[in-house]
Amino acid sequence: MPPTAAASTAHPAGPEPSVLVEDLRKTYGGKPALDGLDLAVPRGTVLGLLGPNGAGKTTAVRILTTLVRPDGGSARVAGHDVRREPRAVRRRIGLTGQHAAVDEILTARQNLEMFGRLFHLGRSRARERAAELLERFRLSEAADRQPKNFSGGMRRRLDLASSMILAPEVLFLDEPTTGLDPRGRSEVWESVRELAAGGTTVLLTTHYLDEADKLSDRIAVIDQGRNVTEDTPAGLKRAIGGDRLEVVVGEAADLPAVAAAVARVAADGAEPEISEGELRVHAPVSVGEQVAALTDVARRVQDEGIAVEDIGLRRPTLDEVFLTLTGHQTDQPGPAAKTGDDKEKEGVTA
Repeated sequence: MPPTAAASTAHPAGPEPSVLVEDLRKTYGGKPALDGLDLAVPRGTVLGLLGPNGAGKTTAVRILTTLVRPDGGSARVAGHDVRREPRAVRRRIGLTGQHAAVDEILTARQNLEMFGRLFHLGRSRARERAAELLERFRLSEAADRQPKNFSGGMRRRLDLASSMILAPEVLFLDEPTTGLDPRGRSEVWESVRELAAGGTTVLLTTHYLDEADKLSDRIAVIDQGRNVTEDTPAGLKRAIGGDRLEVVVGEAADLPAVAAAVARVAADGAEPEISEGELRVHAPVSVGEQVAALTDVARRVQDEGIAVEDIGLRRPTLDEVFLTLTGHQTDQPGPAAKTGDDKEKEGVTA
């Protein structure tokens, strides 16, 4: 079984986590958006907050960034209580939402200088900070161009830069790559990795399982406003069975013989699964015996003269993990029935 939420959020004695959430609750119109959420994000790490539409991800971010008051529980960010010390929290965080907040008419440089002045930096310091961020996010050559002429990835990098004006201790990214093409997503990922490597704590909400897999030190899976589980990406995959041995054959007639070979090495006597439409046989294999199992099956099918199209070891994907843990798949961004979480995205309070 995967680790429980209680076990995953406990933290040993030592420095307080950058984000500490305990029994957080929020209700809209009688429907709970958060129903006892617990999180603990150590300093300088990336936590991926994963869940379907309406799971409570955006509501959690809005509470942690002091935009919404919780109904119950507690939350501390960068050592400060979000209810009692909202100004102290705001001085220590950055937030990048789902839609770029930059002005399309001002140049990239002017945008950053404007944000610097809004954060009460002097004119000279705002100019210096803008130059630093343009360099850091590889936008120097586009500094005097308008964002309306940028690619999606460049616009999001500028948005990230604007959230870093005060070099925040904690950066909240709420579905930062929604709507971007693969190149734009890759550019944003690279920027996030650089921020985390520089010591910034990042809390990332996303629909995209590959994004959480690539960027997160740990992933918290939530559904209906509650914790489902939390672990490293590799740990979550191991929790549903570890590596699987997979064989694809050229002829359906060979499936029974291949299944028999795979059954000999399957973990704990597991019955191999046969997909006749894909001409595929697969089964879990025990940790530490993957290579031996692969070699054994390869030798047996070769000895029997079976034509194999593909053979190999495959780890479960986060899609499979999420489906196993919640009973349904994550929803990709798109139209959905409005929940409390969706109303928060639109700035509606019920």
